[in-house]
Amino acid sequence: MIEIKELVVKYKSSKGEVYAVDGLNLEIDSGLIFGLVGESGSGKTTLGLSLLRILPPTAIIESGNVLISGTDVTKLKESEMRKWRGKKISMVFQGAMNSLNPLMTVEEQVAEPLIIHENMDKDQALLRAKENLENVGLGENILKRYPHELSGGMKQRVVIAMAIIEHPSLLIADEPTTALDVVTQHRIMKLFRRLKDEFGVTIILISHDLPIVAEVADKVAIMYGGKMSEVGDAKEVVTQSKHPYTQGLIRSIPDPRSTKVIRGISGEPVSLMNPPKGCRFYDRCSQRRDLCKTYDYKPAILENRHLVYCNLFEERMA
Repeated sequence: MIEIKELVVKYKSSKGEVYAVDGLNLEIDSGLIFGLVGESGSGKTTLGLSLLRILPPTAIIESGNVLISGTDVTKLKESEMRKWRGKKISMVFQGAMNSLNPLMTVEEQVAEPLIIHENMDKDQALLRAKENLENVGLGENILKRYPHELSGGMKQRVVIAMAIIEHPSLLIADEPTTALDVVTQHRIMKLFRRLKDEFGVTIILISHDLPIVAEVADKVAIMYGGKMSEVGDAKEVVTQSKHPYTQGLIRSIPDPRSTKVIRGISGEPVSLMNPPKGCRFYDRCSQRRDLCKTYDYKPAILENRHLVYCNLFEERMA
C-alpha cells in the first residue's frame, strides 16, 4: 500500500518557485498496475521521483508524507533510502533505453546492479541476469549483444530487466513506450501485466497516453496542474469519465474505429509558478462557474471508490 498525504514538491528557479505537486493525496493498493496520466507539466514524473527521493537539486519535498508499506520515505535518512532503491523500489526512467552503456554487453548491464549493490559473484550475477532477461521475453541469443544491435523494444525490455533484477516490490515506469511503434508498445504493456500477475510487482505507469495505460492498468489517476482530477477503475475512467479535464483528454484522442470529431482542449496549461486558488482547470473549462474559484479539492466519492475532484460534479450530484 502506498499512501501519499498532502504532498508538496516545489522547484526553485531564477523566476520563482514552481509547485509541481501541490497538496496531493493518493492511495495505491499493492499488487496493482496503477496508471498516472496527464499532459506534460502536470507533475506526474515529479511524483514518481518523489517516491524514490531522487529529485533534482533544484527540487525539494516541502511538506507531506509518502508512506510505502507503512514507512514514510520522506523521513528516511539518505543512507537508509539507498537500501530501498533498487531492492524495494525501482524505476524505468523516460528514455532510459537510449542511455544503455554501448561498451557493455546486455548480460553485463543487467548483472551490474547485483555486483555493485549486493557484492554478488560475477558468475552468479550473470546467471540471474540470464533468468531475468528470460522473464522479460529475451533469450540467450541476446546475452552477448551490445545495445546498438538491439531494436527499440528489445532495449526497453533490457532496461526493465535491469530495474527488476533485485526483485523490488514497486516498479515505477515513466513513459515506457515513448518512441516505440504501436506493436512494440502493446508488447511492453503485456509484459507489465505479466510481471504483475506472475511476480506480484506493484507497477506505477506514468504516461500522457491514456488509451495505452488503460489497456493494462487496474486503476488510473488523472493529474492536472500538480493536483488530482480523477481517480478510479481504469475502464470506468475511460468510459464514464466525470471530470471536464478527463472528458477533454478523451475527446482529443483519435479513434480509427469511429467517426467522432476530434476536439482539443482550448487554452494553455496552468502556470505552476503562481497557481490560482480554486480549480486549476478553471481557465480552460467550458463548464466553469464562480464557485470553482474557491474549490478546496475535496473529492466527490462515487461507487467503486471513483474519486472526482470537481465542484461542478458535486453540485450536479447534490
